[in-house]
Amino acid sequence: MSSRKTLSGTITQPLQLLLSLTCLLASQPALSRAHDGHAHPAASHSNTNATKTARGVVFEDLNGNRVRDTGEAGLPDIRVSNGADIVSTDADGKYELSISDDAIVFVIKPSGWSPPLNSQKLPQFYYIHKPKGSPADFQFAGVAPTGPLPESIDFPLTRQLEPQKFKALMFGDPQPRDIREVEYIAHDVIEQVIAEHAHDASFGVTLGDIAFNNLDTLEPLNQAIALIGIPWYNVIGNHDVNQEATDDRLSDETFERLYGPNYYSFDYGSTHFLVLDDVAWVGRDKKDKEKSHYYGGLGKRQLEFINNDLAAIPEEQLVVLMMHIPLTAVQDRQDLYRLIEQRPATVSISAHAHYMEHRIIDKEDGWQGPVPHHHIINVTVCGSWWRGQPDERGIPHATMSDGGPNGYSIMEFDGKNYSFEFRAAGRPASYQMNIYAPETLTTQSLASTEILANVFAAAPNTVCEMRVDDLPWASMERLTIVDPGFMAEKAREESLSDHTWTNLPKPHETPHIYRAMLPADIALGSHQIEVRARDAQGHDTMGTRIFRVEE
Repeated sequence: MSSRKTLSGTITQPLQLLLSLTCLLASQPALSRAHDGHAHPAASHSNTNATKTARGVVFEDLNGNRVRDTGEAGLPDIRVSNGADIVSTDADGKYELSISDDAIVFVIKPSGWSPPLNSQKLPQFYYIHKPKGSPADFQFAGVAPTGPLPESIDFPLTRQLEPQKFKALMFGDPQPRDIREVEYIAHDVIEQVIAEHAHDASFGVTLGDIAFNNLDTLEPLNQAIALIGIPWYNVIGNHDVNQEATDDRLSDETFERLYGPNYYSFDYGSTHFLVLDDVAWVGRDKKDKEKSHYYGGLGKRQLEFINNDLAAIPEEQLVVLMMHIPLTAVQDRQDLYRLIEQRPATVSISAHAHYMEHRIIDKEDGWQGPVPHHHIINVTVCGSWWRGQPDERGIPHATMSDGGPNGYSIMEFDGKNYSFEFRAAGRPASYQMNIYAPETLTTQSLASTEILANVFAAAPNTVCEMRVDDLPWASMERLTIVDPGFMAEKAREESLSDHTWTNLPKPHETPHIYRAMLPADIALGSHQIEVRARDAQGHDTMGTRIFRVEE
């Protein structure tokens, strides 16, 4: 693997904001505290499941102080939820909702409005009601006791300009184990995003596995991502749970303290976003000693929220579902399919797999809609969990198991349309593929030489062509095989007796490799191979490789 050039600084210069875990900033929600349980946001682990009525006002915060002052009007028709039910504010901005003693009340952000952001650029659109707080014996802190239910839970919103056409950054699995790996993320990806601010994203999303079991890394990572300077939403992943939890409803305590509800929705421009929690936690059963584990699942309460949420969304509006575990691995996905499959414009995106892939979900997986559903498995920030030989900055190259580099993506939304751009960490925007060809060939071997191209973000409908010099373009055949460059690098690194890095993972057979044969009538000397990949929207990405022909 070729080493990647640094964009700024070196890994030996630690970030000042990340000097110590002891100086972490507290993440404060808009209304001072917040909580909700996975798939059962209003289910209680206290001694009572008695319901109460939460009341409040959603108002226009004209001076941005998060307090309703004289002259700041209540906002009508703003949706507020308890994680299942959704109500709309009346003409005076007032709402009422039934909640238990373990619940989150949250606003569904409407288009053209913004909730407050805390110092880590995390949207503060929720209020946690948890009088007794999270279990005190968890390794990582949850929610402190919130005390009695306030008489009025008020939510401030401010106006903001939101164009119909906009971009969003998508991070999959940053997954740092410790502060050193937070610094990998800062230098390998965040500095690049800041330097290339021309993408002009309106907000960003981390698609789960924000941490790697060590939840003490969440706040320093939040601080580093906040330097990008845009609002940042978060999806819960399987490595973000409290592993001491004996059941699913207690598994999200630390996540909730920092980020609020584990599932929610919001509008931006003309697009509707659904943030889902599809990590179902099974705690250790003391009776049969079953080991703790997770599986892909949504649960009845979350599906109730999704149903209620979509009922108020215009049929023609683009709906973007964001989750951690790929949709095809979610056990109750058929229930979700029934809720979205008749809508004309939907797309979903996940992470978790540590490879890049576009999946088209159709009737073979039980989809009954008139058109198949597009699901994107996003590139991961940590690639192969920060494995592989370090580059000149001391950062492992972290090549993913499909042969693609670690990185992030940029999605653009425009009405009912969307597009996807893959971005490799530490590389220019034009780096979209690896081309595999011999360095030197003889005239006798030309006709029997195949050229392979791993087009990192190619979808099933991507068309790939190849040409040599100015010869005509020739079609390339799509294959599902392991990446030969990944296999070669894995073997090379494992053959080194004195290496200190973690070996690359097993290869994944990727469906985005293309093959073509070289023409037989190429003259002696140096030549250029060009590969052109064209997606369904007509966007081209190009790659080149030089080789030499000898006698």
